[in-house]
Amino acid sequence: MFLREKFAERLRVLRAIKKTRQYDIATLLKVTPSQISDLENAKTTTTIEKLWLLADYFDVSIDYLVGRSDEPKK
Repeated sequence: MFLREKFAERLRVLRAIKKTRQYDIATLLKVTPSQISDLENAKTTTTIEKLWLLADYFDVSIDYLVGRSDEPKK
């Protein structure tokens, strides 16, 4: 099951660790910064393609991003 709140929290934390702006993630995903804000506030979800891009960017597994695993590495 996709855990929207867990995904939102992990995206916020990973972005803070990497010191990346919402604008930078929005550019990577080809969306607006407000859409990244919505993701980080658990208001919306995203596509598998964008999950894949985020996982590669932050060097974590998709399972970690969505809360299926507590192990960040692939």
